[in-house]
Amino acid sequence: MTVPYTSVALADPLQRAVADMGYETMTPIQAQAIPVVLAGKDVMGAAQTGTGKTAAFALPLLQRLLAHENASASPARHPVRALVLLPTRELADQVAEQVALYAKYTQLRSTVVFGGMDMKPQTLELKKGVEVLVATPGRLLDHIEAKNVVLNQVEYVVLDEADRKLDIGFLPDLQRILSYLPKERTTLLFSATFSPEIKRLASSYLHDPVTIEVARPNATASTVEQRFYSVSDDDKRRAIRQVLKERALTQAFVFVNSKLGCARLARSLAHDGLKTTALHGDKSQDERLKALEAFKSGEVDLLVCTDVAARGLDIKDVPAVFNHDVPFNAEDYVHRIGRTGRAGASGLAVTLVTGHDARLMAELEKLLKKKVEVEALELDQERPRGRFNDGRRGARDDDAADRRAPRHAPRARSSAPRDPFFDQPYEPRAGTDGPAAWEQASKAPVARGRLSANIKPRRVTAALFKAPEPADTSA
Repeated sequence: MTVPYTSVALADPLQRAVADMGYETMTPIQAQAIPVVLAGKDVMGAAQTGTGKTAAFALPLLQRLLAHENASASPARHPVRALVLLPTRELADQVAEQVALYAKYTQLRSTVVFGGMDMKPQTLELKKGVEVLVATPGRLLDHIEAKNVVLNQVEYVVLDEADRKLDIGFLPDLQRILSYLPKERTTLLFSATFSPEIKRLASSYLHDPVTIEVARPNATASTVEQRFYSVSDDDKRRAIRQVLKERALTQAFVFVNSKLGCARLARSLAHDGLKTTALHGDKSQDERLKALEAFKSGEVDLLVCTDVAARGLDIKDVPAVFNHDVPFNAEDYVHRIGRTGRAGASGLAVTLVTGHDARLMAELEKLLKKKVEVEALELDQERPRGRFNDGRRGARDDDAADRRAPRHAPRARSSAPRDPFFDQPYEPRAGTDGPAAWEQASKAPVARGRLSANIKPRRVTAALFKAPEPADTSA
């Protein structure tokens, strides 16, 4: 059953913003969460990634904040009243964009702060006053310590992607931030997966929350076709190229487990003629934002990335996701394949499995609660030419790998003609039957009392000055 947005008690400015974005009906998480948040209750929400969790908390929060809307230029009239905490910079930037779009017909102010950028522009925005602050924990603590932001009037707190915050060790920062907030507040916790740690976190900071689960925990979207192919490490890149060609895919995410492997694989795929860019934690924030923008605009076909891009990134109409590596954490598989098949669209998720992935696959099957069928992938005979590096330590020439000589094989001797003079034995010249001159000199007798013939005598030189004669002291 579909629920239209017009059936929800949202103010006209918010309804206009929703209509401008083309939204007509609510997703299940929105239909259940929005009325509860409008009622001012704490929420513990679980939903598959890509089902519209941002609108589920942003729209009702903006609706409740309209009571504080004002046109005053004074920063004191615009204190922070809603705080949204997110684990990654990209996700924070994305959520801030969505909040700004929802609030564009209101006088509510919003901004975002995250690491990897200069603090000065962020400080200027905070000093102007904002009602909605979207932030990553680390950078928010920097601004709190610098006294750039005061959180004593916060009424609503949103902990989005809470499981990811715990995975990357944000719990101490999260506890410090929550200690600065008023105890009387509304707390909303949203996560794609629920774990015992998440439930303990909810019991500590949520008061009598309403639990909303619109899908089985850790479930994958039914609109995503999942395929698992058995390939060797050396054939993974060929497998990606072949599936792209067979399925006529225009864009795709390619996930790897390490930052170094991400950079190497991106260079290799770019060498094959594919428009590719890399996204990982070692890149600056400006580089990461440019890579995302190029992928969104269609300038780039493949976005090779680590799990920094697995959470919450909303890029519409991405037809496929490739898991070049089986994820170390099984729950990350749910987030990775959630980058495709969003908002009811169909998608393809391809995972490349090698012989040493047995343990990781067993954990994945345990999470999905079903047996995974790994298929054999028949690769074309054609191989990409040239020297490449596929993310492993060694690089090789694919065409010459099988016929290359051993590393320490002896060199073949040159077939150039030799001079016969150097092959003849030594023969002394005619008339030189006697001993050599140096032998005769060494046998010459040495006269007694004289220097050896091999020692040069001291050279006599004239003195420049005559030494003074001693004075006559007899007188």
